[in-house]
This record gives sequence, structure tokens and C-alpha cells, in this order.
Amino acid sequence: MTTATSEITISDSAVKRIARILAKEPAGTALRISVSGGGCSGFQYGFDLDATRAPDDLVLERGGAMVLIDSVSVPFMDGSEIDFVDDLIGQSFQIKNPLATSSCGCGTSFAL
Repeated sequence: MTTATSEITISDSAVKRIARILAKEPAGTALRISVSGGGCSGFQYGFDLDATRAPDDLVLERGGAMVLIDSVSVPFMDGSEIDFVDDLIGQSFQIKNPLATSSCGCGTSFAL
């Protein structure tokens, strides 16, 4: 099950992991996801903890998890799912982005 807002969803595993991280942070802290130019495929995702919310941020909240996405990054992530993967390679947040035409092996950069 996922939560949808502005065509961006958060998987159950991501909700649990984000909530666990934020439980150790000061009240009002959220996971901020951003898209910027760079990375090995053209664009890259940034993941930061942030207690500052801009008026035009997209705010996704569910089960103790709060994600902020700035208004410039939202169009690059339209239709995406924010996921948390724990496998043999390691643990990481991954963005499953249907707009990406290619991505790097690490999963943090992509091309449109």
C-alpha cells in the first residue's frame, strides 16, 4: 500500500524507515528530497533532514513519516514512488521514477 499526493507515493517500507529516523530527531524535522543537476546520469536526488518548511513545499505525511519536496523538484518526480530497500548490497532510499529514461547503478542519479 502507498500514499499518493501529487502523483508521488511513499512505500510502506519507506514510511517505516523515515518514521524510525525522524523519531530520533527534534520535533518538526522531515526528510527532504530534492532533485538537482549533476550525478553520473544528469540529475541526482538529494536526501537531507530538514526542520524548515517552505510555503510551496509538497508535504507527504503518513505513519510518523514526513517528506518535503521543493516545488522545483516535484515535476521531475511526478509519478514516482519513494521506497526503502534493504538487500544484500545494503540499505538505501530509492526513487522509482517513471520519467527517468536511464539511471545509474547507485540509484541516486537519473536522466530524463
